[in-house]
Amino acid sequence: MARNDGVDRISARNVNLSSGKIGNTQRHNEREKESYTNPDIVPERSDFNIHFKKPAYDYEKMFIQLETDKVISTRGLKNDANLYGELIFDVNSAYFHNHGGYEFAKQFYADAYMAAVKIVGGEQYILSAVMHADERNRAMSEALGGDIFHYHMHVVYIPIVEKQVLWSKRCKDPSLVGTVKETIMQVSSSKKWLSKPALDDNCDPLLQKNGKPVLRKSYSILQDDFYRLMRTAGYDDVERGERGSSEEHLTVTQFKVEQEKHRLEELDAIKTKAQAEIAHLQEEKSDAQSEAKEAKTRLDDLAPKLNKMEMLAAKYSDDPEKLLPEAGALESARTYREKKVKPLLAGIVKVLRSVYHAYLDLVSKFERLQSSYNREVGKNNTLSDRLEDVISENRGLRNVAENYERVSRAYGPERVAATVEAVKRQEQAEKKQKRVVRQRYDRGLR
Repeated sequence: MARNDGVDRISARNVNLSSGKIGNTQRHNEREKESYTNPDIVPERSDFNIHFKKPAYDYEKMFIQLETDKVISTRGLKNDANLYGELIFDVNSAYFHNHGGYEFAKQFYADAYMAAVKIVGGEQYILSAVMHADERNRAMSEALGGDIFHYHMHVVYIPIVEKQVLWSKRCKDPSLVGTVKETIMQVSSSKKWLSKPALDDNCDPLLQKNGKPVLRKSYSILQDDFYRLMRTAGYDDVERGERGSSEEHLTVTQFKVEQEKHRLEELDAIKTKAQAEIAHLQEEKSDAQSEAKEAKTRLDDLAPKLNKMEMLAAKYSDDPEKLLPEAGALESARTYREKKVKPLLAGIVKVLRSVYHAYLDLVSKFERLQSSYNREVGKNNTLSDRLEDVISENRGLRNVAENYERVSRAYGPERVAATVEAVKRQEQAEKKQKRVVRQRYDRGLR
């Protein structure tokens, strides 16, 4: 429902198209693309799309055929003129959801097609008319817990105006000069959508202060005509789109954009936290690298020396008794062994053992530092990948935020805020209702 005011509003838009743009329009409307930038299009549902007029072949070829058959005329048109028009008829998704969904939408747009024939000026000028039923309304689907599709119709046509061609002064019969020579159906977007003078209640032209007539914009007239024709067809529970605005029932879009904006803020917070964690880890990594480098330098310096000491210590780590020669025949040799050689060797072995243990401690510390460094590097790589994902998603969501700002500027921040607040209240009410039902069910089980 547009603006959550309980009123369903119909919308009619017109898009002027040149030859350079008609190909892309055809590929979109006829679902000829292999992939779509709109993530809400569900290709598996393309069979649900309904043609009220199916194109015989390419739009451009159909145009050429009509010109060849002299059904239309491009006489006097510039090369870059808009040769095509596209009418897009739309109603907020809730309207169809509340009236039976797909079957109701088919009948509604069948009647809308008849209105389009009158607006265009004849079915022969319509190249294609298709109702799309394969675009998922993500916000409503998430809110209601099931797939809700947004039904709308595209009508591609040739804008024509009736033009009388007069006999010129070069005519050999003077009596024919200025009279109608022939009537052609001229292709002209600008003349098809000319603004018209606004009338008061007495059908008199409204005038500005300078005396010039007040003009009603052609697209406002289109809205009036479509609204009148659909009311005449029996749809008296819909209202005209907001006058003086290009509103296209933006409630769902506003709701979706607001959700994405909150998601963007959350991602910004996650990104900031991740960046802080990365900065902290990078500091730890730098410290670990410095310590590891320092330890490795010390180790490299000591390694040659300790290698010899290790061999020496291993060699002389046995019992000092075995290192000394046996006593000779002279008594003085024993005295020498007991009082001088043996204590000396015992001291040397003690020193070597101490150096050897210091070496082992240093190696162990270096290995711990190397392991810590490797862990920090791995953690840093993981967070770097995570940051890349966050930055990528952040880049995409910024486009959504920019669109939200455009919507806010176009329709006023107060209205957008009020719309979002109303949707939130509705969600809370639905949650409360579900909770009450669940409580009643639980009490019934007891």
